[in-house]
Amino acid sequence: MVFLNPRTDVIIKNTTKGNSNSKEVLSMKVLKSYIAIAVLAFTFFFSGSNWSNAEVAEYIIDPDHSQVIFKVKHLAISTVTGRFDLLEGSYNFDSKDVANSSIDATIVASSINTNKQKRDEHLRSDEFLDVEKYPNITFKSKEIKKGDGNKFQIVGDLTIHGVTKEVTLDAVYEGHIASDPWGKERTAFIAKGEILRKDFGMVWNKALEAGGFVVGEEVRITLEVEGIRKKS
Repeated sequence: MVFLNPRTDVIIKNTTKGNSNSKEVLSMKVLKSYIAIAVLAFTFFFSGSNWSNAEVAEYIIDPDHSQVIFKVKHLAISTVTGRFDLLEGSYNFDSKDVANSSIDATIVASSINTNKQKRDEHLRSDEFLDVEKYPNITFKSKEIKKGDGNKFQIVGDLTIHGVTKEVTLDAVYEGHIASDPWGKERTAFIAKGEILRKDFGMVWNKALEAGGFVVGEEVRITLEVEGIRKKS
């Protein structure tokens, strides 16, 4: 009888019937040991490379390099673009498995800016944002869904004008800098979504004689976020 010794890859030829069974048992034990080691190594390798085990890093939103932009139709034919100048918050980001990530951000409602003082004052009034009563706009993620490539979706609670609604933002991971000129680690992403302002209790409008309204109902939102990794 011929056996393959897994330890040396040397062929063993039995010449006596008496020790044939013992060598067969020994070879089977060695083979089983190697199979067990292979299974353990296989399990360790895949558990070690599992996305869920990757490090999740916390980043502080850099307000100097982040912005919140919105667009609303005017008179049903043109678009007014505005922004919020004051944004703060943080996010946890896992570049290997974005589903482990999260974001918590706050916007100062009175920082709205459309480059027209009179219009901005109207938007801050109780006919729109009512910033004296509701000074902050907040967003807190509940779930991150991985998409194709560097794309993902952020599902979370958006609170405007004292009303909270679940929204979904389509996001793109823009990249990572291990060390900027000042030694800081950074990541960035862009997220876009649409909301209806009436869903948040902002219903002011004026009808046009030719049809339509002065202010569009749909608001398109873009968040361009850059974060600095928090030192542990």
